[in-house]
Amino acid sequence: MVLFETIAVAFGMFSALPMPQPQWNGRNMRYAMCAFPLIGVVCGLVWYAWAWVCGQFALPVLLQAAGLCLVPVLITGGIHLDGYADTCDALASCAEPAKKQAILADPHCGAFAVIRLCSYFVATLGLCAAINPTPAAGFCMGVCFTLERALSGLAVTSFPLAKNTGLAHTFATTADRDRVRRILTVVCVLLCVFLVAAGGGLAVVAALLVFWHYHCTAQKQFGGISGDLAGWFVQRAEFWMLAALTAGQWIWGWTL
Repeated sequence: MVLFETIAVAFGMFSALPMPQPQWNGRNMRYAMCAFPLIGVVCGLVWYAWAWVCGQFALPVLLQAAGLCLVPVLITGGIHLDGYADTCDALASCAEPAKKQAILADPHCGAFAVIRLCSYFVATLGLCAAINPTPAAGFCMGVCFTLERALSGLAVTSFPLAKNTGLAHTFATTADRDRVRRILTVVCVLLCVFLVAAGGGLAVVAALLVFWHYHCTAQKQFGGISGDLAGWFVQRAEFWMLAALTAGQWIWGWTL
């Protein structure tokens, strides 16, 4: 029962899928971060299912690309994009960490957030049109969706927090941090091995570089991570891993 509640907490918070809504407590939130990567599995399955449907019915490439671009947004409800937009606004301010934190808390959407979101979707649409969604590429993309969430959960239980309130703080403080950290580390290593074995080694490099940059930026610019920064990381990791898989196919001719 606790297992299903834990999964429901993760999906209820980080996805738009209809799920039971158990009351959050110490038991069902203790390992919620371990269930977070399962949302990536769902994203990967739907991503490849849409590509398969487009192939079966010979739908236009642009329509296929639009679907591939929007699948993660439809599954998650855009929760990570909200953090991405807020963080882009804060980083563009070039202000002190305290002021950046205030910008993250501001419910209004600034000009830089709009610019970055538009640019993000245009670039992602282009990559989705360029990638050949073969079964191997679909598998790799599913692993990428899962890996970015495993890394995000690992960061929540490992990196310093910027403040003692907010979503990241709630999940970090209610988690069995040591055990969750160990579980997610094993999951991340296994996912990286799967990606390399399937021909997506460049995506592993991209994910680790974005993860390192996430840690450096959070520490230097904000004094630690927050829920908004976690969303910013997930979106950036997703984009750069997709770019890495596309580069592997089209530049070096990898047979994904």
